[in-house]
Amino acid sequence: MKITYFKAPIKRYTFEVPSIRKWVEENVEGRVLNLFAGVTKLACEEVRVDSNPEMPADFHMDALDYVQSEVQGGDFQTFLLDPPYAFRKSMTKYQGHVMSNFKLLKNAIIEVVEEGNIVITFGYHSVCMGQKYNFFQEHLLVLGHGGAQHDTLAIKERFVPNVDAPSRLKVKRLAELESILSQTNTY
Repeated sequence: MKITYFKAPIKRYTFEVPSIRKWVEENVEGRVLNLFAGVTKLACEEVRVDSNPEMPADFHMDALDYVQSEVQGGDFQTFLLDPPYAFRKSMTKYQGHVMSNFKLLKNAIIEVVEEGNIVITFGYHSVCMGQKYNFFQEHLLVLGHGGAQHDTLAIKERFVPNVDAPSRLKVKRLAELESILSQTNTY
């Protein structure tokens, strides 16, 4: 797994920070479902969902309700989850708009995700889809905010069905070795 660390100011809407927005735009693929869209539009093919009717979103509804009622397999290649990270935060900074139960949302995404799809999840702790559901963690972004503020974590995972975790790691390591060998000149 690739690990990246950089310092970034903390903002009410994560993607307002140019370095974070750039990282997301570089790590998404295909059509993106942004389930907690906020104010910042990304430079990608993005469908924006936000429960707050004041946000510039394509759909104003709960993330879980949207996935369960509107999404079918193949509709999206990337699922982007950047919810309020705590109940208190949703009450004080987001006019009381509370995110769906993450486990239920995760289960709903599992129903519509297809091989090779990506899920990127932001939070103060490592919330992710996980190997139990055949997701391989490709990239961990650690955002240091400084002071007494929690770091933010972003985890990029790819869905690889019907392959156990140790086999995926072997395949990844072999690919990395092949890449290194292909760049080596032999005389």
